[in-house]
Amino acid sequence: MALNYKMIAYVLGRIFLVEAALLLLPLATAVIYGENTVAVFLLTIALLTAVGLLLGIRTPKDTTIFARDGLVVAALAWVLMSLFGALPFRLSGEIPHMVDAFFEVVSGFTTTGSSILTDIEAMSRGLLMWRSFTHWVGGVGVLVFAMAVLPLGDGRGMHLMRAEVPGVTVGKMSSKLRDSARINYAIYLGLTVAEIVLLLLGGMPLYDTLIHTFGSAGTGGFSHLAASVGAYDNVYYELVIGVFMLLFGVNFNLYYLVLLGRAREAVRSEEMRVYFGVVAVAVAAIAVNITSLYGSAWQALRHAFFQVASIITTTGFATQNFDLWPNFSRTVLVMLMFFGACTGSTGGGLKIARIVILFKASIRDLQKALHPRAVTSVRFEGKALDTKTLNSVHVYLTLYILLFAGSVLLLSLEHFDLVTTFTAVTACLNNIGPGLAMVGPTGNFAHFSHLGKLLLSFDMLAGRLELFPMLVLFAPPAWRRKRRAAAAR
Repeated sequence: MALNYKMIAYVLGRIFLVEAALLLLPLATAVIYGENTVAVFLLTIALLTAVGLLLGIRTPKDTTIFARDGLVVAALAWVLMSLFGALPFRLSGEIPHMVDAFFEVVSGFTTTGSSILTDIEAMSRGLLMWRSFTHWVGGVGVLVFAMAVLPLGDGRGMHLMRAEVPGVTVGKMSSKLRDSARINYAIYLGLTVAEIVLLLLGGMPLYDTLIHTFGSAGTGGFSHLAASVGAYDNVYYELVIGVFMLLFGVNFNLYYLVLLGRAREAVRSEEMRVYFGVVAVAVAAIAVNITSLYGSAWQALRHAFFQVASIITTTGFATQNFDLWPNFSRTVLVMLMFFGACTGSTGGGLKIARIVILFKASIRDLQKALHPRAVTSVRFEGKALDTKTLNSVHVYLTLYILLFAGSVLLLSLEHFDLVTTFTAVTACLNNIGPGLAMVGPTGNFAHFSHLGKLLLSFDMLAGRLELFPMLVLFAPPAWRRKRRAAAAR
């Protein structure tokens, strides 16, 4: 069946109008601080509004959206949003090259947190606000927000939501998709406001509070300070931000269950229990390993907790240069980069659910090898998983490994050391932010060539959109018109 090009253009137009509205926050910031970036924000807003109205002012007669349409819309929306979002950086001259500006904004929208900036604190406040606000925008997803305002039926709109929301499956919190999207954003906004209030109560300035709340809410990790959260050397700030990073890494459906008075059901979540179990074990292991570096168990526990919370949720904030930690601690952190947070959260990575399902499926296959006649099933969250779900998890892992290996191979042509190359791809594909060596917490991605940055940008987008939308976008068959289908339309 041919793509519904008119509907794709209509949805993209509406998305551009949303992005134009979102730019009002950094514009206001630039106005408040009297910066000369006001003009570039106004120009970008005007351009987005014009293109958005041109594409989205008239609703197509055929509003049908199938799975392939949803994948294409998701991929195009994120790529084009990043291109438009990069314009303020490029037009202002604060990031001279468009590829660098694109990389920075892709890193923001995908909540990765990798950066090409070598002097963050020299940037204007308006652009730094936009840079961090992209984290908050990309945390739950612009298409999810669009579901609350676009006139789409639940069955058709689900293809858009499924293409953007990370996780093994996509479930609706309400019987109506639009209500589900609104509930999702209400929970997201509620947690965001709670973190803002707590940081303000701790004495953090409003501007700093917004920057770091956007970074932790979207599990992105951009800061306006070169030393990140570590610049404050404040235990209260680290505790608040660390706890909220973990909270934003929990499946939002569980928060909805709590709101409905079904807290016991939420607490029984297998994925959440494994998630916090992994955090506890990792914190304890690293704290023991780095105690000698800090002279006290408390300081070791403090830094281990924050860094584990930052890495497993794929946020990327730092309080210490963990690249200087012992090999054991660094290895644990790299492993957590692959684990990621929970399904249906703002975190990246493979997701705890997939890790658990793959582990149980492996145990099941081993049992069947030992006892061929035994009838066994893989159970997750108290339910037996069907073959389709298991196959989708295995297919995802296969594509993930192929993309990861291919990216490492291509990036190795840059002739950097293996640790830098390996962890750069790991950080981008899993939407982490910092890696090790040259791309560690005190380094950046400025050393890579433009082609290398475009490759890593693709990895960031692929990781955020769960691979398939970006792969479909570059698959020629997805764009071919089938004559019979076109005639049927």
